[in-house]
Amino acid sequence: MSKTVRLTSSDGQDFNVVSEIANQSVLIKNMLEDIGDNADDNPIPLPNVSASILQKVIDYATYHKDDPPMPADEDSKPKSSDDIEDWDREFMNVDQGTLFELILAANYLDMKALLDLGCKTVANMIKGKTVEEIRKIFNIVNDFTPEEEEQIRKENEWCEDR
Repeated sequence: MSKTVRLTSSDGQDFNVVSEIANQSVLIKNMLEDIGDNADDNPIPLPNVSASILQKVIDYATYHKDDPPMPADEDSKPKSSDDIEDWDREFMNVDQGTLFELILAANYLDMKALLDLGCKTVANMIKGKTVEEIRKIFNIVNDFTPEEEEQIRKENEWCEDR
């Protein structure tokens, strides 16, 4: 029988999770190593993750429990936002608030695969969009004067698609 770990969300909800699933988080894995055999007695507090987001993170980790570990040389490979599996695409089909909370939780919990998935999802949301369209998608108020905006465009025209 697999050992379970008790995780406590920021809003005080406890989740009993199989340790193999919880260990997909480097943060949780390190905490478990630090407390050793006392893990049964002590819940692991996750003050930066709400219950609803923690449940989604657990769902993700459960689905991907048998995935091979990400290679260490992954950083040297060019990244693409087009290689998202159907299950992952559907998993990330959430409102913006939830998406950004998932990204923050993945970063806090040190879950690289989930963090990459969240970032790819955001990248796909803005791919091919104009500055104005991106501002509208993310409700960003333009606080630049027309002169400041023109100056920024001139300084960064090298990166424009022309």
